[in-house]
Amino acid sequence: MIIEFIEEKLQQVLNELNYDLKAKVIVSNRKDLCDYQFDGAFAYAKILHKNPLEISEIIVNEWKKNPATEKYFAKIEAIRPGFINITLSNQFINETLYQMATKPKFNIKMPEKRTIVIDYGGPNVAKPLHVGHLRSAIVGEAVKRILTYYGHNVIGDVHLGDYGLQIGQVIYGLQKENISIDQITISLLDRIYPEMSALCKENEEVKEKCAIITKELQDGNQEYQEYFKKIKEVSGQDILRIYEYLDVHFDLWYGESDAYPYIEDLTKSLNEKDLLQESEGAKIIDVSSKTDEKELPPFIFQKKNGAYLYSTTDLATVYQRIEDYHPDNIIYITDLRQSLHFEQLFRVCEKLGYTKKTTFEHLGFGTVNGSDGKPYKTRAGTAPKLDQLFKDTKEAFLASNPKNANMSEEDLDILVNAIIKYADLQNNREKDYIFDITKFSNVIGKTGPYILYTYLRIESILEKENLESTTLSDNIYNETDRELRMKLLELENALNYSYITRLPSVLANYLYEMCVNMNAFYEKNHINNLEEQNKKQDWLFILELSNRVIKEMLELLSIKIPKKM
Repeated sequence: MIIEFIEEKLQQVLNELNYDLKAKVIVSNRKDLCDYQFDGAFAYAKILHKNPLEISEIIVNEWKKNPATEKYFAKIEAIRPGFINITLSNQFINETLYQMATKPKFNIKMPEKRTIVIDYGGPNVAKPLHVGHLRSAIVGEAVKRILTYYGHNVIGDVHLGDYGLQIGQVIYGLQKENISIDQITISLLDRIYPEMSALCKENEEVKEKCAIITKELQDGNQEYQEYFKKIKEVSGQDILRIYEYLDVHFDLWYGESDAYPYIEDLTKSLNEKDLLQESEGAKIIDVSSKTDEKELPPFIFQKKNGAYLYSTTDLATVYQRIEDYHPDNIIYITDLRQSLHFEQLFRVCEKLGYTKKTTFEHLGFGTVNGSDGKPYKTRAGTAPKLDQLFKDTKEAFLASNPKNANMSEEDLDILVNAIIKYADLQNNREKDYIFDITKFSNVIGKTGPYILYTYLRIESILEKENLESTTLSDNIYNETDRELRMKLLELENALNYSYITRLPSVLANYLYEMCVNMNAFYEKNHINNLEEQNKKQDWLFILELSNRVIKEMLELLSIKIPKKM
């Protein structure tokens, strides 16, 4: 990474001067003055009771004594009131870009390989997928792909909600209407679940009957098990269809029901450590700590009627994952509103000793809102089903430009994905965001179509022209040229930060900035009629590298590229 390289060189100078200073370099926000800055002289000047500019000048003079400095830096200067401005040399910029272009994964250093289980998606069986299911799938897939890019063994698990009260409600509704198992369809489930859910809110007796069915299902009732298998099969096929459309893929299709065989052994482990307590007939685990600023409720392991909850199956699933995969990390990607549950879960895992070898992370996300700032709804006031959202998005994109109607269905589906995904991923996952279909469907602005259009625009140049050179000269020809090359150098920093923080938004925003630079380069520098072959080959080299970066980084965000727009 460029910053690390500069800091290493600067640290050598500080050590030679016996300055007790850490070489912390930042990217300059004044590109007209320099590329990077060091402001450590200010704090050190107070300690030495000296002028910061004087200290900066001493550092710069010492730095320039090294004859190799000119190879890497075009300019290093101390400026008032005490900054050190650092500008890279053309030679160093181009040598670094050449390494990016010719080495695997743009010459980015890879970490030690780890085994990571990532739990995302998490839809409930028998419920239609709606807009509320988008973020876990989109953010989770991007995080998984970034982790995989860094060489880790990543295991994605959809973790279906398939054994909760909704199954009891659906079975009750099916039996109430005398619907046989063979008659169950996805349209039937889409109708019955919301009807039964609403009925349970109004009728306590029905709610209790559904709870009894759920408990008996969990206890192995054969009739209910047959209903459950069919419901899961029909609903699972529809969930798979939606995720395949979104290009979201899982290694495991486990659900809560798959954790049940592990509950007995888990219970033994909890009892061996004397963690289970009784409270009003229920079994709980105290997860409070003396350092808590707020009271943390106990972890409920089993209800007083003997039924298990999703907290139980989540803990049993941890037990299963540790037994089966011995993961270094387990990552959960869910709504931020589940933060309390995961705080409780992770504390139980700590008490069981799981955290000695496995790190647990909860990556929470905010909500998708409409223009009113409230959770995105249809005109009827319900969360739109994903099928409807896909249809609405396609219609908005077609309406944005009459020429879009000439695109193939395959390319239109790619654009729908890009619109929806980039609208989400450009935002910090922890924040709510407003989904404006018209805005995000536009090819102008910070949108998925803008990035795809930029790629295709540059690709058309590369297809027409022939990149013959396998080398890159030391020349940089103008300001837009240099700005694009400098933005390419920022890739490693952006990707590393996105990887470390699990924030795909960092990468998504970098892609937009890259495209802005690429379009500025395109407008300023006309390659097609260029007679200077050395310059032409240099520029084709840079554009080919730029498009490779766009393509590979879009793949990490699970965004495909259409054949044409």
